[in-house]
Amino acid sequence: MRPNVFLLAGALGLAVTTAEAAKPLALQCGDTFDSKAAKLVGPRTIVTGADGRISAVLPGRAAVPDATAVDLTDATCLPGFIDLHVHLSQESNPKSYEERFRLDDIDFGYRAIAYADRTLKAGFTTVRDLNGEVALHLRDAINQGYVQGPRIYAAGKSIATTGGHADPTNGLSNELAHLVGPPGPTEGVVNGPDDARQAVRQRYKDGADVIKITATGGVLSYAKSADAPQFTVDEVRAVVETAKDYGYRVAAHAHGKEGIRRAIEGGVTSIEHGTFMDDEIIALMKQHGTWYVPTISAGRFVAEKAKVPGYFPEIVRPKAERVGLLIQQTFAKAYAAGVKIGFGTDQGVAPHGENAKEFIYMVEAGMPAAVALQTATYNAAEVLGATDLGQIASGFHADVVAVPGNPVQDVTLTTRVSFVMKDGIVHVGGRS
Repeated sequence: MRPNVFLLAGALGLAVTTAEAAKPLALQCGDTFDSKAAKLVGPRTIVTGADGRISAVLPGRAAVPDATAVDLTDATCLPGFIDLHVHLSQESNPKSYEERFRLDDIDFGYRAIAYADRTLKAGFTTVRDLNGEVALHLRDAINQGYVQGPRIYAAGKSIATTGGHADPTNGLSNELAHLVGPPGPTEGVVNGPDDARQAVRQRYKDGADVIKITATGGVLSYAKSADAPQFTVDEVRAVVETAKDYGYRVAAHAHGKEGIRRAIEGGVTSIEHGTFMDDEIIALMKQHGTWYVPTISAGRFVAEKAKVPGYFPEIVRPKAERVGLLIQQTFAKAYAAGVKIGFGTDQGVAPHGENAKEFIYMVEAGMPAAVALQTATYNAAEVLGATDLGQIASGFHADVVAVPGNPVQDVTLTTRVSFVMKDGIVHVGGRS
């Protein structure tokens, strides 16, 4: 039996454990962001309970008996940020394509510990990890207190079609592919509705929290096309209907128009990337109430690295160059048209811990800063179906971040988080 790398890390004392229980605190905030209304509402005192929830939100700077006061009067308090699209087991580098052959899951697991810690300290207290079995174990290790990191909604292995974006044998030589054997639903590769149903059931068996499909080609996969459709509508519907049996929502990686259309008509919750959506697709998304998770950060990163000789294999480089910068333009068009938007970066493509740059890119593309902040709090919780995340309100998880100043006036302040609390436990910032 393969050892659990995260339990091993805890046993060796390599990880920082959380406190046994969160002590009641009173966060005295100079200003406070109401994520539901997308506006600042002035000074508040946020009181946390021993259960890691917010027990009260009081006006002004209030004294709270039996609670330790935390002076944040020079800062703005916001709900902990939520990133709906990350990959905590990896981070792009010039050797990424060879590392998949040299490294084991344990290697990626140890890296994931560092990436998770970096993400949490950047103010992202919840993430949706959209590919890889490592995240399932990392989620459990964080929940059990062995390592520090954000709350994780993990998809486990993405579901693809043969040769599709998440087919694990893409890029293998014929000899290696023969040794591995053709992947099937257990490995996340489907061909037909019956396979699709089996793949979802396998994700349930594996302990996933959400389902991800790769409805089109991808930019970084070792294949020519970034936008060709790779699922039929019937296959998407089989995934979505089976996912509903287990209470799952479905995220669809999709760049090309036809693949996006099929995913929307099949009933997915969100479209990730959405690069080549046009007015027809935008209208369809609004009609179906489908969420859009843009991942501008990944687009900007791959477009930049496409200019670096040898960073990407030659089969990948033209896709990165062509697709990368389009995502921000598509986002601007979708926002202006009224598409529902949730915050997601695709970190793991771009560096972990730099998630907040997405806010800056959103504002550059025409979204007001307050609305951008809402996408990573109230909206993101809606995408997850989480009724106790994304707001500073009584009964919600005590996930709070603070920035030194007014992020509605200067959204770059989100890259300078000075205080991070998750479930009532302080991970960044001191007490007074």
